[in-house]
Amino acid sequence: MHVRYLIAASTVALSAVAAQAEMTLHILHTNDLHSRIEPINKYDSTCDQETRDAGECFGGVARLASKVAELRDQIAAQGGNVIVLDAGDQYQGSLFYTTYKGKDVAEFMTAIGYDAMAVGNHEFDDGPEGLAVLSDGVAFPVISGNLDLSRSNVLKGKVDDIVTLDIGGEKVGIVSALATDTAETSSPGPNVIFMDEIDSLAADVQTLTDQGVDKIIALTHVGYLRDQQIAREVPGLDAVIGGHSHTLLGSMDSAAGPYPTLVEGPDGTEVPVATAYAYSKYLGHLVLTFDDDGILTKAEGQPILLDNSVPEDKAIAARVAEMAAPIEELRQKVVARTAAPIDGGRDNCRARECEMGNLVADAMLERVKDQGIDIAIANGGGLRASIDEGPVTMGEVYTVLPFQNTLATFRLSGKDVLAALENGASQYEEAAGRFAQVAGLKYTVDPDAEPGSRISDVMVRRDQDWAPLDPSATYGVVSNNYMRGGGDGYQVFAANASDAYDFGPDLAEVLADYLASRGADFAPALDGRITVK
Repeated sequence: MHVRYLIAASTVALSAVAAQAEMTLHILHTNDLHSRIEPINKYDSTCDQETRDAGECFGGVARLASKVAELRDQIAAQGGNVIVLDAGDQYQGSLFYTTYKGKDVAEFMTAIGYDAMAVGNHEFDDGPEGLAVLSDGVAFPVISGNLDLSRSNVLKGKVDDIVTLDIGGEKVGIVSALATDTAETSSPGPNVIFMDEIDSLAADVQTLTDQGVDKIIALTHVGYLRDQQIAREVPGLDAVIGGHSHTLLGSMDSAAGPYPTLVEGPDGTEVPVATAYAYSKYLGHLVLTFDDDGILTKAEGQPILLDNSVPEDKAIAARVAEMAAPIEELRQKVVARTAAPIDGGRDNCRARECEMGNLVADAMLERVKDQGIDIAIANGGGLRASIDEGPVTMGEVYTVLPFQNTLATFRLSGKDVLAALENGASQYEEAAGRFAQVAGLKYTVDPDAEPGSRISDVMVRRDQDWAPLDPSATYGVVSNNYMRGGGDGYQVFAANASDAYDFGPDLAEVLADYLASRGADFAPALDGRITVK
């Protein structure tokens, strides 16, 4: 195995050897599109017509296809080489997934011309059969090297461990791994066996090296922090292209780190790690330069923002519009019936216990109750409408919860739960959206007290019994990914949560399922879980 030299993430060649590089490889990559087939707005949810007309949309597969085709042509004209990779989680997140269950993803990814894709955890959201729709439907390899599928009659032989691409007369090897907690975050079933990511990657790299492949990329769905660990511990990697954590890298102020992030590998060289946020908003563009001996000498690049300056591919845009027509019908689909109106008014849900707050928090807690979760905390500002008595359509549900937030579960100390509730009441006089609607606990708020000391009498329900919140105990909490990331001032979630998973099912779908399970006689209620002095 070659000993790789130090990489510099600049455009200046390090040496005469680097200047005479035999091969330049452009890696265009995406991750965590989460069914954003249509363009998205600044909140990462599907653009409405008004936002489209204003030219304020991002991404979508038609815009992504256009940029990939443009770069392919430009790079080919310069004598460069291109591969297009996806690091998983094409599934789950919009009504396109609800409607087409992966057939749309297979069609559009094939049209864009991906060379390989890593399996993401959400590709298992409809079980092994859901992943089979994708692996059977695309014209490129779907890979994940740490899955033992020998016991799965659905997936055996349909997901590769490794793939070798012939690029510009050179062999480029791709290895892959999926987060081992997928059994908890999705539905792979008992016949999909997970192996340690690092051990599996190391073995697959060795296999490629033994075959004489000296350019090896890890395409992973394990998250940015784990990707850096992989770069540190797995010998023989030239780069890591990742997903799962929705991490933005680059030179922008909101980035979590540089693009690429350079990590010292086990042989003392630096390995570039790259990922490109989520939801089709960015296209990653990593440029690797190899010398005549296949040794990586330079890594550079930046993610490309797919804003309105990038035109949409007309043919794909037309196909998206065609497939969107029945989705509009789905928005009119009746999913439940209620026996009384459900109040989600701003004045109530940002100041006191409200019917919609109870309903949404109860639905969240019900969805994850078998995961050791004790309490739900939702932001009142995330509730955007009421629901009338009678039939409830999916469109109404999305009006109440329009942000395409996902369930987030984590562990938090009782002390930090109290801090979260204090944050919820800290701008009470401003009717701020951070006000905490809850399930599985109850509390008292004193709006006249000083911020930080407004909450008292916090009780937690466990096994139908109520007990005072224990500051030293650890509680399972469900919230939404916006709050878990520190939104609405909930920095305590971002800073102190453990065992966090931010990418559960769409909150609107959770609410629709909960309402449907309650039957036609569902009526909202207030039960005293929040007392205002």
